[in-house]
Amino acid sequence: MDQNNYTSLHSFVLLGFSDHPKLEMVLSGVVTIFYFITWVGNTAIILASLLDPHLQTPMYFFLRNLSFLDLCFTTSIVPQMLVNLWGPHKTISYVGCVTQLYVYMWLGSSECLLLAVMSYDRFIAICKPLHYLVIMNPHFCLKMVITVWSISLANSVVLCTLTLNLPRCGNNLLDHFLCELPAMVKIACIDTTTVEMSVFALGIVIVLTPLSLILISYGYIAKAVLTIKSKASQQKAINTCGSHLTVVSIFYGTIIYMYLQPGNSASQDQGKFLTLFYTIITPSLNPLVYTLRNKDMKNALRKLVRCNSIHCFCKNLWKY
Repeated sequence: MDQNNYTSLHSFVLLGFSDHPKLEMVLSGVVTIFYFITWVGNTAIILASLLDPHLQTPMYFFLRNLSFLDLCFTTSIVPQMLVNLWGPHKTISYVGCVTQLYVYMWLGSSECLLLAVMSYDRFIAICKPLHYLVIMNPHFCLKMVITVWSISLANSVVLCTLTLNLPRCGNNLLDHFLCELPAMVKIACIDTTTVEMSVFALGIVIVLTPLSLILISYGYIAKAVLTIKSKASQQKAINTCGSHLTVVSIFYGTIIYMYLQPGNSASQDQGKFLTLFYTIITPSLNPLVYTLRNKDMKNALRKLVRCNSIHCFCKNLWKY
């Protein structure tokens, strides 16, 4: 084992917002509330889309995956964050930090790619409606989701392994509230140009390439929507795509603003708040965005609320 890393082997210190004790108290309450909303909202979407026979379509299959991903994403961060906010000790074990780093990168990359897959689904549904069920068959949808998770996992393994192999010379103070890749790179005691270039290259593949595909898809979708003669069909297409575009704008907008900033243009605290927004607040907004303008999802949620007994739940699940 590298002697340089020996003193940082056992734990890391997450400084987080420790410079602002009063802010920590407020944040602990805010994070708890949004975490609860995330769990309730995304769990409701998963159950409603599973149990309602009208929602057994590719669109809701991908939405279930997004909700499941958001649940895992926030759970990989919030519990440890709340422990640090509530208690005097800001430490996280080495194993816990490494696990969080890999999982955080894996799930974050997955969301980037999954949003692109969801835009492709909308593109086929609106631009090629007669071939929609043939192209977006269950087998193909499953293959796309597996591909998303696999590529993201490979990306996480490569980047996180490169970062963890950097010598830290005993540095174990992370100026963040989670074990994030840029924060880990900053405590390295050697030149990190190679790692940073690798992060940039894979960042283009994982972030900018999916975003480009989303924008191209919606360019074709906008063109197709304008040719729809039925006002009702046109409004339904706008509502469905509008929800997805809102989620894409919030997620990608925050990430691009944060990671494409020049090195010293934003304060460290600003970076923390931006990370807080897209990792904790955004997953709680997704269920709201997808249900506000979606009549089918609203109806499914109403049925789920009415069907509140264990017997009804098990009966519907068994049918599925």
